[in-house]
Amino acid sequence: MTNLLTPLALMLMQVGLNPAAGGMPGVPEELRDRPPREKAGTNSEAGALTKCLQQTNSDPQRALDTAQRWRETADSDLGLAQSAHCLGLAMVKLGRMNEARQAFELASAEAPADNLAYSARLAAMAGNAAVAEGEIEAALPLLDRAGGMALAADEGPLAASLRVDLARILVRADRQEDAAAALAEAREADESNAEAWLLSATLSRRLQRLGEAQSQIERAALLDPRNPQVGLEAGVIAAMSGREADAIASFSSVLEVAPDSPEAQRAQGYLDQLRKPSPE
Repeated sequence: MTNLLTPLALMLMQVGLNPAAGGMPGVPEELRDRPPREKAGTNSEAGALTKCLQQTNSDPQRALDTAQRWRETADSDLGLAQSAHCLGLAMVKLGRMNEARQAFELASAEAPADNLAYSARLAAMAGNAAVAEGEIEAALPLLDRAGGMALAADEGPLAASLRVDLARILVRADRQEDAAAALAEAREADESNAEAWLLSATLSRRLQRLGEAQSQIERAALLDPRNPQVGLEAGVIAAMSGREADAIASFSSVLEVAPDSPEAQRAQGYLDQLRKPSPE
């Protein structure tokens, strides 16, 4: 058993959280479904944001000009925040990440006080822009603040997603214990977030906490049983725990549910190692 699992364990330790995951969200749900407010002109703001965001895809320079003109005439906190939101996305499309971060930070600060969820999303976008320009230390407080606002707004699913994003970047910054704490907050905010349980299992395994990793991957499997990443991680944990039969079963399940996926290729590689005869 030892001869089989030692080379495998060395390879499995390379598996970890993907810090490149996540992205720049567009029109957030809390604005798309937000009831109209009494202030004059608010009913047209959602349409103005939609139009401006559409321009960021087709003609980002034009969207930039649109957003700047909009800021000159906006007569509400929401209008100011939305114009800065569009300004930031146009900057992203133009590759001007530092300016995009500043625009998103401004938008987050200008968002109405009664819409913390929107402010949280904008702060997260600022953090993602910082990550995109390689400014990890600048990204961390922005992502932390984003998750904190979502928690304060009692937006469980959003808070969980933002804490997962924070954990990814904390791992990238080699702050694994802080990442584990962020993932714990994600699980508490939304117990049905399968990704939080999967990434928790991955991180626990990397920290050699195999008992915790096993319970976490079992929860992920209950929530998302056909996810090949879950099956792959379950196999990794089983292999590192010395449960060869369970590892083979988990890796084989990945081949069944997603035969053409990258996870299947990795699972096959692990299976080949497990089934390789021990040298006499």
